[in-house]
Amino acid sequence: MMSQPSGADVVVVGAGMIGAACAEALSAAGVRVIVVDRGAPASGTTAAGEGNILVSDKEPGPELALAIASRREWPVVLARLPEQTADVEWEDKGGLVVATTDPGPLAAFAQKQQEAGVDAQVITPADAFELEPLLTRAITAAVCYPEDAQLQPVLAATALLAAVRARGGEVRAGVTAQSVLRDVGGRVIAVETDAGAIPCGAVLNACGPWAGSFGAAAGGAIEIHPRRGMILVTSPLPECVKHKVYDADYVGAVGSGDADLQTSTVVESTRAGTVLIGSSRERIGFDDSVRVKVLRELARKAVGLFPFLGEVAVMRAYGGFRPYAPDHLPVIGADPRIQGLWHATGHEGAGIGLAASTGRLITELFLGLEPHVDPAPFRVDRPAVIKAMEPTP
Repeated sequence: MMSQPSGADVVVVGAGMIGAACAEALSAAGVRVIVVDRGAPASGTTAAGEGNILVSDKEPGPELALAIASRREWPVVLARLPEQTADVEWEDKGGLVVATTDPGPLAAFAQKQQEAGVDAQVITPADAFELEPLLTRAITAAVCYPEDAQLQPVLAATALLAAVRARGGEVRAGVTAQSVLRDVGGRVIAVETDAGAIPCGAVLNACGPWAGSFGAAAGGAIEIHPRRGMILVTSPLPECVKHKVYDADYVGAVGSGDADLQTSTVVESTRAGTVLIGSSRERIGFDDSVRVKVLRELARKAVGLFPFLGEVAVMRAYGGFRPYAPDHLPVIGADPRIQGLWHATGHEGAGIGLAASTGRLITELFLGLEPHVDPAPFRVDRPAVIKAMEPTP
């Protein structure tokens, strides 16, 4: 008699940060989980991230509420990981947002965030120079965000997946999920892959920029598109940038829906001594060609913020695709069209920071528990995201 393939309560499709965080939270709650990814874990969007955990860059609203909750949740998640997992390079470094033109908009934005519960401390340019002595003296205003943090995204995602394995779950790399199988009532009973079907009670679409394609294949099409970003990496330096520092234009770029190239200055050091310089955003599909004009613009703006960088060698550049939803909100929850199909995607460049609460929220909704944040703004069936399927001939 042939043995049946092993199954799970939930198959998570996608082993990036969001998939890993959801799998970890589900497994911590006793749910049997299998994670599949067509590549290596954390090798896609997660590998191309900076590791930002930010509350400083979001307008008051549902995403900021999720970011605040996730900032509190990350230490909880890290504390329950097995002791043998790798150091994820967590740093409570704080953020510093600066303006070099009219200081009014930055101060107004900080006030709105304070009213929403963010620790946003308006400081003088002199205070900013105390925090970051190498900043340009053209600063006109600054806001300090002590809650901003950073981790190494690949280390963090693989640590989360190690916790899933330690609890009896599985992570299957090099396995491409193709669609789902459903019973006569329309409920998901398995995930079809190029390595055979995996029986399950539910499937979670955590495919990042590719979530739209898998959702459509599974019968639950959603509007998720790639938005590309590029980052420059300097050669290792002595400690020179102590916080995550960015200009006030960054907030506008994050919230913009413009398809054309947008750049804003973001500078931060890593534990290895390199300095990461971003950021860019453009909607160009899955075109991964290196665009020199983008790198040149990033470098020019970074030197404007930190003049010393003009004498520093760039070691490499890398880019990645972020999952973009038309209304700039993540998609988190059950698909009302397909019983057993769930989605967790659309976080764009904020996926690392929002991952902890996304995993918790998916787990709460899956188990019928009281959600720790309002899930309604992230629902799958909102007009900006849900996509009608073409009728079957």
